[in-house]
Amino acid sequence: MKPEARVTMQALGDYFHEHQLVVDQSLAELCQPLMAVGDVLVEALGAGHKVLTFGNGGSATQASHFAGELVGRFLKNRGPLPAVTLSSDPGVVTCIGNDFGYGALFERQVEALAQPGDVAFGFTTSGKSENVQRGLAMARQKAAVTVALTGSAGLSRGKADYLLDIPSASTSST
Repeated sequence: MKPEARVTMQALGDYFHEHQLVVDQSLAELCQPLMAVGDVLVEALGAGHKVLTFGNGGSATQASHFAGELVGRFLKNRGPLPAVTLSSDPGVVTCIGNDFGYGALFERQVEALAQPGDVAFGFTTSGKSENVQRGLAMARQKAAVTVALTGSAGLSRGKADYLLDIPSASTSST
């Protein structure tokens, strides 16, 4: 490895410091909306509804991780909770992308799977992902509760019942 390509301790320290600032600011700014979304989740899951999650790239992995924690056992050993990630089945993703276009990817799946009272989480750091916006719009049409997790720009078009906009423009901090 070339010396100029090495990460310095200062660069690592700066990265972790910036990340901690975003976490602290997020907690301060998003405490109330997070509590409200938590209440919605408890109510929906307690009533037998499910959670749908979706996003692209890194946001897809965040969506998958969130669904995995619900089905798994985040923080405590409990029964599994119904959650599905809409970006993880390559057959479905390539079928919809090929036949309907990538913009319809989550919209089509939400149309098939969402029921009134379900909770749909759309993850988009930029807030501009067409397929996430269309997925959230379809979820609202299907009377599901919608939650958008974005960077500081928020959701550029459309709307969600709850907006969790992380106060950072850095992709690696959101």
